[in-house]
Amino acid sequence: MLQAPTGYTTKSSITSAVIPGATANNLLGSSSNNFVTGTAVNNDNLSSAVAITGSTRLSGTATSTSNDLTSSVTTGDTLVVNGVVFTFVAGSVSAGTNIGVGDTVSNLLAAIDSVTGATATPSTVSGGKIALATGTAQDLTLSGTALAKLGLSSGTTTRNPPALSGETLTIASTGGGVATNITFGTGASQISTLAQLNTALAANNLQASLSTTGQLTILTTNEAASSTIGAVAGSSTAASQAFNGVTASTPVADTNSQTTRAGLIAQYNNVLAQINTTAQDASFNGINLLNGDTLKLTFNETGRSTLNITGVTFNSTGLGLSSLVVGTDFLDSNSANKVLTTLNSASTSIRSEASSLGSNLSIVQIRQDFNKNLINVLQTGSSNLTLADTNEEAANSQALSTRQSIAVSALALANQSQASVLQLLR
Repeated sequence: MLQAPTGYTTKSSITSAVIPGATANNLLGSSSNNFVTGTAVNNDNLSSAVAITGSTRLSGTATSTSNDLTSSVTTGDTLVVNGVVFTFVAGSVSAGTNIGVGDTVSNLLAAIDSVTGATATPSTVSGGKIALATGTAQDLTLSGTALAKLGLSSGTTTRNPPALSGETLTIASTGGGVATNITFGTGASQISTLAQLNTALAANNLQASLSTTGQLTILTTNEAASSTIGAVAGSSTAASQAFNGVTASTPVADTNSQTTRAGLIAQYNNVLAQINTTAQDASFNGINLLNGDTLKLTFNETGRSTLNITGVTFNSTGLGLSSLVVGTDFLDSNSANKVLTTLNSASTSIRSEASSLGSNLSIVQIRQDFNKNLINVLQTGSSNLTLADTNEEAANSQALSTRQSIAVSALALANQSQASVLQLLR
């Protein structure tokens, strides 16, 4: 039965959204970029001061056409980004960590992004507000004398945490399994790898896989292939989270496999019918030990030595076996294992009863051997009493007769001698 093809072409499953940076060894994914946004800063244009843009220069002389920071960056000012010190120098050309005070805001932001690694999601300036990207490699820490002139403040801005970090996922019992309650993270009893996730899901008849695009799929195992995944909940199903809006798909049966399993069910039910017939026919002299009858054995002529052998009901019902139904049983490994459990129980009962009957048989055989030996002894004694050798008995009779004659003669002689002595005395 267990070697029959899997009964379902498609099993119930749920699939998450893409988890950026997720791998088999890190399901949590990678931290994502965050932004720290400063206050709005205007330029120094004397005609009409407007919000700074990327083309605004870091310092300059205020005129009716100028586009410089209102509070110009001066030579010697510093800007410290994640421990890297940018020093502002004279001129409009920047090189490495030396930033020309006449350079533009855009070039300064590009230099900062080269330190944070935020090239995919670069820092921007909009509405006069500078938004610095943290990057994904580490949190963003700022300090320095030039910060206020840029509308920024010192401090640390953390990256957005990995998509699954700290999130929970619960899955109700599936196929009779134990409900799953998972917290993603790197702490004690938390899940961070695919191997750990599969271990946690196993008790609920579930397994997981990770696609090359970073999507996590959870589906039923072969043991519960006919079941639909239980209700999914937890913080990971909230808006914008990895499992938001997921719905378990319905398993799709394999027609050919189910036909094969239907044939196996028919064979199984036929075996049960044969068990019932065999149990009914196991009768001798009107006694059927497989149908609950009791056999009483008497070992002596007085009827005081007896042995009562109590029978059992070993038809399919008595063995705890019931007929299977196509479309309900043998659908997957779990339903097959339930039948195996009842078969193992029935086998244990049969073995136990076989042991009991074997013990009673040994007693009967011992008493039978004893009675046979006793009969042999009695027959030997009887034969010795009734079957005599004629010649031997004739010789014995003649010997007795001779002894008797001699004894009579001796007595006669003795009497004669006594008479002679008495005569002489007279």
